[in-house]
Amino acid sequence: MPYDGYQALRVRTDRGVAFVTIDNPPINIINLALMRDLDAVGRELEADNDVRAVVVQSANPEFFIAHFDIEAILRVPIDQPPARPDRPGAFQAIVDRFRTMPKATIAKIEGCARGGGSEFSLSLDMRFAAIGKAMLSQPEVAIGIIPGGSGTQRLPRLMGRGRAMEVVLGCEDFDAETAERYGYVNRALPAGEIGPFVDRLAYRIASFPAEAIAFAKASVLAADDLPTLDGLIEEAYQFNRSVATGAAQERMRRAMEMGAQTREVELRLGELMGRLGQG
Repeated sequence: MPYDGYQALRVRTDRGVAFVTIDNPPINIINLALMRDLDAVGRELEADNDVRAVVVQSANPEFFIAHFDIEAILRVPIDQPPARPDRPGAFQAIVDRFRTMPKATIAKIEGCARGGGSEFSLSLDMRFAAIGKAMLSQPEVAIGIIPGGSGTQRLPRLMGRGRAMEVVLGCEDFDAETAERYGYVNRALPAGEIGPFVDRLAYRIASFPAEAIAFAKASVLAADDLPTLDGLIEEAYQFNRSVATGAAQERMRRAMEMGAQTREVELRLGELMGRLGQG
């Protein structure tokens, strides 16, 4: 896919990884231009069979995504009480596509990710934050509104009710190390290490079979959306689908040929898993 025509971001693809760089000066605010681009790139990535992992990063060293445009919120009509919607809002749907697309989605947070920027990162599969640079928060209640881009739903699932309430009601900034401790991000990494770490992880995932990535993600997502028994049934279904693929049959045979299930290889099995896709 060409991945062109964007106003507030740019995309580069390499070896099955799409690197999406947010570039909406001066502070990567979520305005109409960025919303349109996130919607468009999400649809393109979802449909691109050559992409197996997505890394979202920022061109601005101080801001991943600042937050939603407050001036735009002020323009929302308030003449009468709104009716209860029967489907998620536009921004909720945009970010949820990154949660559900059959690719691994990763946020590399090296600046501020607040409000809608935090919510966008929460919708990705993984988040990594740079120590001394990353800052995350949900500041909405302090200005009289609430998180409206999925934050109240994602945070309790990640960190539990009490900590989620601290984030949502306290409206304070969380540095990378505290965010890691709370479960807000996967890991806090030194600023000089986050880039190589995220790139290595993305390329490693992209070297695995696309079907296995999609089936595994669908099964993990079932833990969010289904009761445990139904989730187990979904896992069994996705497992059986994965076993039947040609890629699985080939890789299992190759693993055995390369020494899987021997003591020497099993002691460093992670290395073998990384070499299976090599010629």
